[in-house]
Amino acid sequence: MPKVLIADKLSPAAIDIFRQRGVEADVKVGLSKAELLDIIADYDGLAVRSATKPDADVMAKAEKLKVIGRAGIGVDNIDIKAATARGVVVMNTPYGNAITTAEHAIAMMFALARQIPQANASTQASKWEKSKFMGVELTSKTLGVIGCGNIGSIAAERALGLKMRVIAFDPFLSSERAVEIGVIKVELDELLAQADFITLHTPLTDQTRNILSKENLAKTKKGVRIINCARGGLIDEAALLDALNDGHVAGAALDVYAEEPAKENPLFGHPNMVCTPHLGASTKEAQENVALQVAEQMSDYLLTGAVSNALNMPSISAEDAPRLKPFIALGERIGAFAGQVTETGLLEVEIAYEGDVAALNTKALTSAILAAVMRPMLQESVNVVNAPAVAKERGVQVSETTREDGGDYDSAIRLKVVTERQTRTVSGALFGGEPRIVEIKGIPMEASFSTNMLYTTNEDRPGYIGALGSLLGEAGCNIATFNLGRLDEGGDAIALVAVDEPVSAELLEKVTALPHVKQAKALQF
Repeated sequence: MPKVLIADKLSPAAIDIFRQRGVEADVKVGLSKAELLDIIADYDGLAVRSATKPDADVMAKAEKLKVIGRAGIGVDNIDIKAATARGVVVMNTPYGNAITTAEHAIAMMFALARQIPQANASTQASKWEKSKFMGVELTSKTLGVIGCGNIGSIAAERALGLKMRVIAFDPFLSSERAVEIGVIKVELDELLAQADFITLHTPLTDQTRNILSKENLAKTKKGVRIINCARGGLIDEAALLDALNDGHVAGAALDVYAEEPAKENPLFGHPNMVCTPHLGASTKEAQENVALQVAEQMSDYLLTGAVSNALNMPSISAEDAPRLKPFIALGERIGAFAGQVTETGLLEVEIAYEGDVAALNTKALTSAILAAVMRPMLQESVNVVNAPAVAKERGVQVSETTREDGGDYDSAIRLKVVTERQTRTVSGALFGGEPRIVEIKGIPMEASFSTNMLYTTNEDRPGYIGALGSLLGEAGCNIATFNLGRLDEGGDAIALVAVDEPVSAELLEKVTALPHVKQAKALQF
């Protein structure tokens, strides 16, 4: 039974989901890093919010860990690079708190426009400063949305309902999607120049860090009001303070900060600031939703292999997971074959999916095949999660093609590996759900995979098969199956022999020394 550690507070309903699905769940909230390091090796899954920080040290100890689930959107607390290197899938729950966060941004916009927090404090202090708190209407004002994904589009929809004009900057927003949600797509400088209010809804990346820098704040319309309920670090806080002090920015409402918990911040106490303690997702509904979602996602992955909302692996639907399983097994085996017979630096990997398999999630299959190809060269440092990144780091060109026609098979996977010295091809298909090789180096061959195998390429000459069989017999190496293929009479031929025990280095040397042998490899699957 898979075992999950719940290290941050989640709804009891999430714990029930784990247990009902057949996943053992231990709740240990508030662990120190040392305590987490002591126990993490016992778990297949780790469920967190923002308090627990699974860093490289934790990953180094997480021998069994397969998945980290973040109940929420931001994953700043998770070392995704270290998790990927370890083969740990990192998931978040991007939709469970989307409405709540968008609503908080709208609430902050109202608070800014009408100075509600300041007026409340003044009135409750027995003052009656009616003329002091002159606000502005939202109707007909321009709202600039930076980041128009799930949350940003919901905030835009709410603003349109308030009769605001909404413009959006998002490099990934298509013109069609902009029309669909009713916003005007603009470049960042246009947004800064036009917006009366700016709301941020983008993740924190190298490209978005300090997107509202001193220079960009200077490009905004005088009197602009700024809302950030996304991530700390999107705004240069020192520059924002200067802009508030000189009146260029009329007000700002922040729910997130560059340093959290934000016990101290130069912006605190400014008369034109509205500040909340990272409450964007803090509603009963959102807390329940993200907890249930992370429990379901983690359970699906641990029990069926389905991948949802992963940041470092292609998604695999619950419907696709069982259909993909035999093809992943096939892909891993032909990938392992190619990897084990490859002797020089890898340059290119081309994968063709033909027939029914072409309609499935081939991205996940490609990751599995890549990992299998590279593993013989890189050993445990490559896995199905990090394989695409490892290939990119090493300059390996990866391509995949799909074709509905499977030729002689319902489905086939054809792999081409280009190295510094040669090009190698191998193809496989499923026979009764079992993986089989159907072609090597353009030579047709039908062979099952076995734990221990011997592969040879040789010139097609009389006596070779007998000599190889005799050599194996003399070494006490029992043959289970013997599969042969050739291009034409007297040309290149191949043999794939399943044996009962691993082929020793000494035996392999003797096989290589046989007349007409060009290459001999001991394989393991």
